[in-house]
Amino acid sequence: MFSRLAQEARRLKTETLVLYLAARHPATPWSARLLVAFIVGYALSPIDLIPDFIPVLGYLDELILLPLLLGLALRLIPPPVLAECRQRASEWADRPRPASHLAAIMIFMIWVLVSGALAWWACALLDFGHLDI
Repeated sequence: MFSRLAQEARRLKTETLVLYLAARHPATPWSARLLVAFIVGYALSPIDLIPDFIPVLGYLDELILLPLLLGLALRLIPPPVLAECRQRASEWADRPRPASHLAAIMIFMIWVLVSGALAWWACALLDFGHLDI
């Protein structure tokens, strides 16, 4: 069962590359481009809602949320554009993947800022400032 889940997650990552290429295609509508930008950003983000190292649960966000969003995005993209992008994605499969350390740092900083803002809000809500420790 775990290998099937991992295989499905890999397939979704391949479709994510197809969507990335489709978002850059000039014949793709703007509504699809915005949805694809969100999907690709989430799928390629090093931070998931549920970390992948947690057995079975780690793949739930990739197996439930991403397929729903992928299906919607695929319906918004014209079929000839998808065919062309799938061909280009299969050509890219053998290439080494680029690593953007700057993008990873930016994503990490966004998560730190959001976490800090939530912690500050929780402290203000619970009024921890008036405790004498």
